[in-house]
Amino acid sequence: MLEILATTTPIFLLIGAGYLAMGTRLVNREQLQGVATFVLYFALPALVIRALTQNSLDQVLHTHYLLAYGLGSATIFGLALLLTLKRQRRPLSEAAMHALGMSASNSGFIGYPVAAMVLGTSPAAIFLALNMLIENLLIIPAALILAEAGRQSGAGIVTVARKTFVRLVRNPILIGLALGLLLAITETSLPRPLTQVIEMLAGAAGPAALFVIGGTLFGLQVRGMLGDVGQIVTGKLIFHPLAILGFFLLMPQADPALLAGALLFACAPMISVYPLLGQRYGMAGISAAALMAATLAAFVTLSMGIWLMDLFGLLPMR
Repeated sequence: MLEILATTTPIFLLIGAGYLAMGTRLVNREQLQGVATFVLYFALPALVIRALTQNSLDQVLHTHYLLAYGLGSATIFGLALLLTLKRQRRPLSEAAMHALGMSASNSGFIGYPVAAMVLGTSPAAIFLALNMLIENLLIIPAALILAEAGRQSGAGIVTVARKTFVRLVRNPILIGLALGLLLAITETSLPRPLTQVIEMLAGAAGPAALFVIGGTLFGLQVRGMLGDVGQIVTGKLIFHPLAILGFFLLMPQADPALLAGALLFACAPMISVYPLLGQRYGMAGISAAALMAATLAAFVTLSMGIWLMDLFGLLPMR
């Protein structure tokens, strides 16, 4: 267990560094946003491009992984939607945000750094690319379409879907995915200086992302929202990984390496932009508090998850 803590502790120390930097006013919100912009628009797209161009497509596009992770995430999304809509009688926009919080991992800012330390940077980057496909093409669009439909009851679903699609195609990570796939399919080799730039940007993704998460958590409050926050955090950190595990076990000849990667990403908290999306639909406080609680609780759940995977021999690349 001490070896597991030695792996996860540096991750949360980097998060703590970001929190401390904000708390001591070493950086302000604008400066932190600048680092977040660098990660989102440069480091993470470079990481995805590197993952897709350093390996052949058959090594990257694992059908079993996409199916198991996609179906597991979609199942939790659907169950969370039904729970909040039917049993708790919440509006559709709120239900969609609850479902998003339980089913979309912070793959770039936490999932990748954790997987990189446990499995290595190369396989972690491949898993990141796969997760970005699932989250950006399935879970996030579904949540935004439903939330907009609930918010704009007069607007047609086609209009809402079109607006959501326009926003998604401008996503820098999706642009990185498209570029990486194009280079991989055409087997195009980039010039060495450009390859070095991509390597340098990709290497900065993990530490900078964790620092941003820590700074973002500073000042968030949880009081008065324990019921909703507890439901979202439990769904994300416990039921989401269990659903992923269940669908992987249903797959024929499940690869332990793929399962380990999927569980590491599933055990991560929800996406970092969750409070920004929640704010648009009247859930600013709940979504921010859920992100803070899930990030803190993930220190325990990730450590336990890594320990259990190690115990059952699911970490062959470690």
